[in-house]
Amino acid sequence: MEQQAATPAYVIGVDYGTDSVRAVLVDARTGAETAQAVHNYARWKTLQFCNPARNQFRQHPLDYIEGLEAVVRRVAQQVPAAHILGLAVDTTGSTPGAVNEQGVALALTPGFENNPNAMFVLWKDHTALDEAAEINHKARTWGGEDYTKFEGGIYSSEWFWAKIMHVVREDAAVAQAAHSWMEHCDWLTLMLTGGDLASFKRSRCAAGHKAMWHESWGGLPSEEFLTHLEPKLAGLRDRLFHETYTADEVAGRLTEEWAQRLGLTTNTVVAVGSFDAHAGAVAGEIEAYSMVKVMGTSTCDIVVAPISEVGSHLVAGICGQVDGSVIPGMLGLEAGQSAFGDLLAWFRQILEWPLQNVLSNSKVLTPELQAALRDEMSDQLLVQLSEAAAAVDPAESHVLALDWVNGRRTPDANQALKGAIMNLTMGTNAPQIFRALVEAICYGSKQIVERFEQEGVPIKQVIGIGGVAKKSKFVMQTLADVLNRPIKIAVSEQAPALGSAMYAAVAAGIYSDVLTAQKAMGSGFAESYEPNPDRVADYQARYEQYQAFGRFVEATTLGSSVVVPGRDSASPRLHDTQNDSPKRGLAESLPGTTTLQHSHQAQ
Repeated sequence: MEQQAATPAYVIGVDYGTDSVRAVLVDARTGAETAQAVHNYARWKTLQFCNPARNQFRQHPLDYIEGLEAVVRRVAQQVPAAHILGLAVDTTGSTPGAVNEQGVALALTPGFENNPNAMFVLWKDHTALDEAAEINHKARTWGGEDYTKFEGGIYSSEWFWAKIMHVVREDAAVAQAAHSWMEHCDWLTLMLTGGDLASFKRSRCAAGHKAMWHESWGGLPSEEFLTHLEPKLAGLRDRLFHETYTADEVAGRLTEEWAQRLGLTTNTVVAVGSFDAHAGAVAGEIEAYSMVKVMGTSTCDIVVAPISEVGSHLVAGICGQVDGSVIPGMLGLEAGQSAFGDLLAWFRQILEWPLQNVLSNSKVLTPELQAALRDEMSDQLLVQLSEAAAAVDPAESHVLALDWVNGRRTPDANQALKGAIMNLTMGTNAPQIFRALVEAICYGSKQIVERFEQEGVPIKQVIGIGGVAKKSKFVMQTLADVLNRPIKIAVSEQAPALGSAMYAAVAAGIYSDVLTAQKAMGSGFAESYEPNPDRVADYQARYEQYQAFGRFVEATTLGSSVVVPGRDSASPRLHDTQNDSPKRGLAESLPGTTTLQHSHQAQ
């Protein structure tokens, strides 16, 4: 039952991103964002417990806890605590961590405080490349159910089981001490509500997209399959979960401890956790066959479709299709790019090398002036690069880039792939390279749209949310031109947090369902980018060059074990580019040739 409108009703959405956490306090009656707060992770800022050269990215649970207290207390002070009826958390994913029998993260227990393997394994940690390849191979050859089929037919090193396998193989102490494992969004929700780990309500969104959970085979993959993957996983299935729950359901209420720490009350309802992109799609007012692009360090592309229309059709090469992962009662489909803003940030770091490593040796500037100059230039670099890149005549620059610096998430996950740049000359300058990088992330987006439509899922509109969508007109106009589609930009600066607030409003009984909450609390759209007809044909030609470049790089990437759908098979096949790919020249990979074979049939 929906609560009476006369009663003041506020909800809080908490959104954990890669670098920071933010909270929004929302008037659930109107959708007005009354207050917001952001907190950067202190340990992560200096990359403690990380090793970028090994693609190891770990986050300490204390960063999450400190951030939670900081942002929620700041927004909660704006209204009486009794008026805040609900709270929900979304996080990055897959970001799992080991916990003890009480659900406490191992890194918060004696002996594991500084052990990266006892911390949360961030979504972009790619240390489990070998394990992901092994999962893909064994899923097709073990003689039983192919548990990857609802994950797009390819399991990624970014996901739950691959990361757990890697950690338990690498660290015997963690393997022995870990009673269970939890996604970041589940762990926080359990911490806030207390209760029993065994009966805690785990996220359908997280389990379905990343842990191969599906109702058709009784939940998680079978014990037989998991021990076939890795004997050290024996017994873990029974210590995880069987049922999963959508993000509009009640997980519990705040404990006395956390009510005091956050400045709230024990009457505050806490909803089941979810992933940031899926919550953001709700705030982006997603509807059937819309694609909401959540654009930040990476992208997640979220589509929802009526289950009655998609049925049992499997979409190859995406990041899963899950009943109720976005809007209960509809099928949620996920895709995305492993690097979007991250690619542009990488180029900025390259250009800033002298600022970070040479400027400190200056005999002209004082340390204070050095710091001021460093900050000023860093703040202006991407702004001025964007202006200069927008002025580049595409006909005069032939620089072409691949956006795979974090590997490729979709279509056809392969985190072993690397980025590349071609057609550099002595006349190539920084704005031309920057423009090529922007074009590359847009071409990567186009491949995702094409994959959905080739697989029979139409994309009727594109909606942009997130930092890049709000801040970079150059990127968004280029994306509209490359896709040859209009792109609407959501108003909210904190769309995932607003989406979580909508989930909280349903869990708290303010609204009966997510669609009703979405209509009442949605903030609408700020602007729309229309494709420039004069650019479309040129970008199409360059897109075909991008595809040819990608085929060449993938065919020559050493150690790239990829599962790609076979043209003549109903199931994807394992393709080891190190052992059986011919080392073809780029000229042989021009448009029209086939290095990767995709099946656009249900598997």
